[in-house]
Amino acid sequence: MQRILQPGEIESLDHTSFPRVLLPNTSSLFLDRAQRIRQLADGNPIADYLLFIANLVQAQHKAAQGLQVAAPDAAAIAQAQQFSSPLLPAADHLDPIWHQVLDGMLGQLASADGLPEALQPLIAELQRCNTDDRNALAKRLLTKELAARDVGLAPFVMAALQVVFATRASQLRLTDIPFTDPATICPVCATEPVAGVVRIGGKMAGHRYLHCGCCATEWHMVRIKCSHCESTKGVRYQGLEGGKDVVLAETCTECGSYRKMVNQEKDPLAEPLADDLASLMLDLLMSEQTAFARASGNPLLFVAVAEPQAADADGTVPDLH
Repeated sequence: MQRILQPGEIESLDHTSFPRVLLPNTSSLFLDRAQRIRQLADGNPIADYLLFIANLVQAQHKAAQGLQVAAPDAAAIAQAQQFSSPLLPAADHLDPIWHQVLDGMLGQLASADGLPEALQPLIAELQRCNTDDRNALAKRLLTKELAARDVGLAPFVMAALQVVFATRASQLRLTDIPFTDPATICPVCATEPVAGVVRIGGKMAGHRYLHCGCCATEWHMVRIKCSHCESTKGVRYQGLEGGKDVVLAETCTECGSYRKMVNQEKDPLAEPLADDLASLMLDLLMSEQTAFARASGNPLLFVAVAEPQAADADGTVPDLH
């Protein structure tokens, strides 16, 4: 009688196989991201906002160094693996240490050179908020129930949460990570990916990973497959005319959504969250000239985007390719 191999056992038979999951390295994650954002700010239509975010991410780097976050217990890991569910859904696992992280980041930003004066009242408001109000705001943010009055505060809160969730993810073992169903959400914190990334180097070369916008975990998904509905039909790519195709919109006619694909083969320095954030022009053109809706937003950008309009009758999109 033949035994049927379980997920994970098949990969273990092939020692040349590529990794299923890439866990974040918080010693360099935020530093590399800040440097990439500054690079992309040069000549960018939203350069001022990108430079603000670069300062915010720099504060994340400082906050992450030496941070200790409680790891999940064996029972939680076993349950997640048994039911193929994410290990620590973000909205249900707020570690109280995130308040300490937020306070440290706000203090650093308040005294930072070049921070827009208009942001100081937002920093002061968050510093005055009590723990309960902050937790309520964080949960609204993580469950996509953010109110209009919260938009200005959201990047600061999300940045602090990212530090905590990425630190916790970095402390996991690969064997702790369940095979999730659906495979379109992060297997660690259940958050949607901010973008896909085609990686270079070693066994990862040429493979597409989805990058979690919350904890920065990456998990493999085959290319030419919709990262929102998992369909293999009607997947196409569009980019800006004259662009270098470092960032493309991966569209799906089955679900009518798109998510960006960041390609390190085109630019080795490309970073999923940074390049997604800096390519807002592609989002604007997608919303104006196509019927595709963005599958999930960037966790450090909260803006009202115009409703998508249908593409031309012949299917052409003038400023996209």
